[in-house]
Amino acid sequence: MNITIISVGKLKEKYLKQAIEEYSKRLSRYCKLEIIELPDEKTPDNASEKEELQIKEKEGTAILNKIKDNMYVVAMDLRGTQMTSEELSSFMHDLGVRGESNLCFIIGGSLGLSKQVITRANHKLCFSKMTFPHQLFRVMLLEQIYRGFRIMKNEPYHK
Repeated sequence: MNITIISVGKLKEKYLKQAIEEYSKRLSRYCKLEIIELPDEKTPDNASEKEELQIKEKEGTAILNKIKDNMYVVAMDLRGTQMTSEELSSFMHDLGVRGESNLCFIIGGSLGLSKQVITRANHKLCFSKMTFPHQLFRVMLLEQIYRGFRIMKNEPYHK
């Protein structure tokens, strides 16, 4: 399986980079992983709704330019469905069985995803109703993908 993560925002913190490197290394046994980092647009303090919409649309256009036609797109969205780790594992397994071997996860910037990206998504997934920094969320997503493959292969992994 090919997994692409398209994420808005540059990763700066060394400890997060190290965690991403670790999970990328672990995942290399199970899939081909590509992480695409897109620059986030600067949001001025007290930005108007219109300005925020324009920023989301600009980031959305950059995201859409990286999505290939053959990708099954999962948008990380607060209005998406929530899954357990086991359900995410089954979801990924079922996609592979159906021939959807190019899975793409989208992590938006601090304002979320544009309407166009949400519309393009084949599935909307919500990890939690809580808000997380998108840089930290990238690590959390990689960990859950790794956990999903371990579950799929009936390999031990702490619960």
